[in-house]
Amino acid sequence: MKKLFSIFFALALLATFSLYQVAAAKTQEGPSVEMEVGVICRDVQEREPVGEGTEFEATVGKLFCYTKIVGAEMPIEITHVWYYHEAEMARVNLPVEGARWRTWSQKNIWAKWIGDWHVDVIGPNGEVLKTLEFKIKE
Repeated sequence: MKKLFSIFFALALLATFSLYQVAAAKTQEGPSVEMEVGVICRDVQEREPVGEGTEFEATVGKLFCYTKIVGAEMPIEITHVWYYHEAEMARVNLPVEGARWRTWSQKNIWAKWIGDWHVDVIGPNGEVLKTLEFKIKE
């Protein structure tokens, strides 16, 4: 009977340890989040994008990358990385402090920066949630 109890106790201890390791790994991974909305726009007013598009004139002056993030179970940080052709032009870290959170970054656009652009929206674990492509035209 003692031997059976010892075996049972050892198995229970092993199962508890395994569950602890799974929980610890999930905590280290961080929360799973998604980008519900992502657009490039001319402005943000009352927390909503204005003048969304994929092509903008060279005289636009500045643009916004607007994102709505869902699924954060605790405060996290996302990053907007702005690229002109393949050169990184700006990296903006943004807090996400709720399960449904709207946030945005802005980038001044010089008239000579004509061509292809994109913004990578990076999640809390370094994963690309979405790439938003747009073009500056003459």
